[in-house]
Amino acid sequence: MPPRVKTPQERDQLRKLILDAARQLFVERGIEAVSMREIAKRVNYSPTTIYLHFVDKNDLLQTLCDHDSLVLAHDLHLITTNPNPDGIQQLRALCLAYSRYALTYPNHYRFMFMMPKPNQTQENSRLHHGNIEQDAYALLRATVQQAFEQAAFRPELDNIDLIAQTLWAGIHGVCALEITMACDEWITWQPIEQRIALMQDNMIRGLIKSQPTY
Repeated sequence: MPPRVKTPQERDQLRKLILDAARQLFVERGIEAVSMREIAKRVNYSPTTIYLHFVDKNDLLQTLCDHDSLVLAHDLHLITTNPNPDGIQQLRALCLAYSRYALTYPNHYRFMFMMPKPNQTQENSRLHHGNIEQDAYALLRATVQQAFEQAAFRPELDNIDLIAQTLWAGIHGVCALEITMACDEWITWQPIEQRIALMQDNMIRGLIKSQPTY
């Protein structure tokens, strides 16, 4: 049996190991099918050790949701550290960064956006929804709001959430197909970078009120 964890650093390492193993198992088998005992077995520790870090499976699941959401929000927020005054250019940068995250961490992305999660509620989350530093959707919405205030969109498009959710859905679709079907040989897949760029260009050109020079 592995040695007992003693230091804070070792505890943090084990906690991360548990979260990574849980994410992998959830993606492989589905959340409902995975038990705490199986997660413990995957990391070669006893179930008792897992319960020293998480109250129960729901607590582990919520912690994992919050952790991955925070990492994504942080990565996207870095783009706005030196904010571009052009809201449309900022939207393009966010779309590219989002797709880069999805394709770099496909298991994280599957878990976050391609799997149903029972018993997860906003009230249980440790994150502050609406805070652009912790909530990727809030950051996207704020960027759409910025472009809207710059009168970038067609005049009939005045629903900020509708615009944000449509942009999200388009990029998500390209990323989800790449993650789940890239190895399917019956489709002659075009380069993923080109697919993302074309989806982004078509969506943004359909939203703005004039053809840009972007």
